[in-house]
Amino acid sequence: MELRIFTEPQQGATYDDLLAVALRAEELGFGAFFRSDHYLAMGTDGMPGPSDAWITLAGLARDTTTIRLGTMMTSATFRHPGPLAISVAGVDAMSGGRVELGIGAGWYEAEHTKYGIPFPSTGERFDRFEDNLAIITGLWATEGDFTYAGKHYSVTDSPGLPKPTQTKPPVLIGGLGKKRTPALTARYADEFNLPFVDEATTAAQFARVRTACEQVERDPDDLVYSNALVLCVAGDERELERRAQRIGRDKDELRENGLAGTPDEVVAKARRYADLGSQRLYLQVLDLADLEHLDLVAAEVMPHVGG
Repeated sequence: MELRIFTEPQQGATYDDLLAVALRAEELGFGAFFRSDHYLAMGTDGMPGPSDAWITLAGLARDTTTIRLGTMMTSATFRHPGPLAISVAGVDAMSGGRVELGIGAGWYEAEHTKYGIPFPSTGERFDRFEDNLAIITGLWATEGDFTYAGKHYSVTDSPGLPKPTQTKPPVLIGGLGKKRTPALTARYADEFNLPFVDEATTAAQFARVRTACEQVERDPDDLVYSNALVLCVAGDERELERRAQRIGRDKDELRENGLAGTPDEVVAKARRYADLGSQRLYLQVLDLADLEHLDLVAAEVMPHVGG
């Protein structure tokens, strides 16, 4: 199982904060550094304010050398699909081919209202999401002019430039939708991710995605399956409580709903997710100043979960 680092900069982070985490994650051998794509903090003032996900990743593409970089998840409501395809391809080139695009339909209405972004109905957001997926992957793949007629976005005779450095940056889709999410995953995704859910929910949703793949005659094993969980690990109860308090959570609640406890407890839980088919864990790191947290995971968890 590969371990990746996942951050939430809208909660309060400068570029230098993110760079410090990315560099430590790279040094320690984590598989990737991902960041959220949000414009509004949740439950905090978020100072100094939000940053743009793809501008941040462009900087990290030049300031790191080996670690993979991505979003979890870029909101399809924030950007038009053609310009987003160009941005991702550009950052991929800047990184030497290390970028991954996690993308979703968008869900946080308040950030749309406060920053002047339209927030249509759920059905329309998913229609726009599907158009985004078709256009972005189509622009990257085309060897000539690309045309696509969608419900909300259409492209006519596009040259599909620039091309990413990778043949195709991996596309991640995630969520708990029972029909459209699995269907879109089967058609467009390279990885399916479940954020902050328990083992029973993981098993059920992975099964839906595998069924959706079979329905379009795609091998379900072509996909990577992953989970994202809040991270809170410590060598003893006092340190665990301190880490939990620093992120405004209760250590016992985190043991239940996150990836928390002693290294042995965390290894055991990670292995249970692996037994359900999860191949990657995205470790949501909320205290960006606590780089020793990453050191502990790299030393006492990573060697025992296979990556």
